Amino acid sequence: MSVPSTPPFNAFRILAIGDIVGQPGREIVKKVVPALRLFENLSFVVANAENAAGGSGLTRSCYEELLAAGVDCLTMGDHVYRRKEILAFIDQADRIVRPANYPHTAPGRPYTIVEAVDRTPVAVTCVVGRIFMNPANCPFEAIENILASLPEQVRCVLVDVHAEATSEKQLIARCFDGRVTAVLGTHTHVATADESILPGGTAFQCDLGMTGPHESIIGRRIDQVLLTARTFRPTSFTVATEDVRLNGCMIDVNVHTGRATGIRRVQITWHLAEKLYADFLKACGSKAGVKPS
Repeated sequence: MSVPSTPPFNAFRILAIGDIVGQPGREIVKKVVPALRLFENLSFVVANAENAAGGSGLTRSCYEELLAAGVDCLTMGDHVYRRKEILAFIDQADRIVRPANYPHTAPGRPYTIVEAVDRTPVAVTCVVGRIFMNPANCPFEAIENILASLPEQVRCVLVDVHAEATSEKQLIARCFDGRVTAVLGTHTHVATADESILPGGTAFQCDLGMTGPHESIIGRRIDQVLLTARTFRPTSFTVATEDVRLNGCMIDVNVHTGRATGIRRVQITWHLAEKLYADFLKACGSKAGVKPS
């Protein structure tokens, strides 16, 4: 991760966090987000949380935990309903979005609008892909419908494309280049090195990567996944615990146009997360005129 810098004039800075996996992912978010909000002057934080509870799905307690850590909005994916308890609160939760290309009768919101710290409205949506994925409606049509329904003053629009195929993510980004602020891929849990600003001013990255244990098979214990792969024995895949990292990107946005002016990948190890959090506590103590314990 590069040295913290101040966002350019007329811009604000967004942190987008890749798939949060289980408790290890939530723990590093709780250390990193408050620190980066201070040191990077973040205005808005969005994270994919469809694997935040035990590696699959989301619970109310995990939802509240991530919001308390400083995440402004959570996107989901094909595991959105994996935990049945989400059905009890997803319709009322205004900071979670389910895939917009699910049927209109599906529980949850296809998009939401959340105010950033400076009161700038930010629209957030997500879609699931159709290549190597379960059947879903057209993601292009779903995004078109959302853009048509947004108030004119909402110029910052973030789209999470939860999909397997890089080509499908690229196509969606190119289709909406200049019409949305960012198209950011999730789902594969492997960060890609193709972050860019497209010609029309849309920030793009094929996959933000995983926030969780990297000594794993995309977040799960290696031995359990390997046993099933080699023997076909049914095994419970539990969340791994080692080499926890936060992956994502930071995007600078011109608030007047809604177009991205910069994007950079972020990868923060557990060691760096602890240092950032310690520095954050010191900075908070200094501002308050007290020494942190």
